[in-house]
Amino acid sequence: MTTPVIKYVGRTTNFKGKTLWEIVGNLKNMGVGRVIVRSVFERYPEPSFMKIVKVETCPDEERRRVRIWVEKTFRGKKLPNLTEIYRTSYKPDYKLIPKDEEEILFASVDKVQKPSEVILPNTIEMPPLMRKFIVKDHEKKGLEPMKEFIIPISYQHSPNRVQRIAKPGEKPTLVFTMGLGKPASPSLYEGVPLN
Repeated sequence: MTTPVIKYVGRTTNFKGKTLWEIVGNLKNMGVGRVIVRSVFERYPEPSFMKIVKVETCPDEERRRVRIWVEKTFRGKKLPNLTEIYRTSYKPDYKLIPKDEEEILFASVDKVQKPSEVILPNTIEMPPLMRKFIVKDHEKKGLEPMKEFIIPISYQHSPNRVQRIAKPGEKPTLVFTMGLGKPASPSLYEGVPLN
């Protein structure tokens, strides 16, 4: 007898759990006060979880979605404002934390060693080609040459950001440069001058 060949068809997923509607729909008081966690955040060593504060159901055409406001703790740091979960509420990626494990989870936040604050820069040096275009443009127009070739950096907003952006005049702890820096795979650059 031969073993059957199993062939999977379709997209695979990393989600492990239930949708938020499946969780809060089966709880007393719609789960207000209970703690949930997303399985995608379990990859971090620091605890990440959400305490449900308010729940609002959605119209019939959006049966799998629910609007929930939570007190979010991300990577051991409690976010100052309530976070609204709506767009990702249909994903089967949420788990309910049993009541007897909630206190252990809250205590683990206090044990997290607070990392030194990371301050991101708000400017970066211009790319070399852009610098050459600007120098030629200034020469062509008879303008005075620029002394500093820096441009502002724009960051995408994220409620989960652990770092903060440097204020004017503040020295950042991270420095970004236009160079290659230290490559992730040095073997790929053997014999290539990196300066």
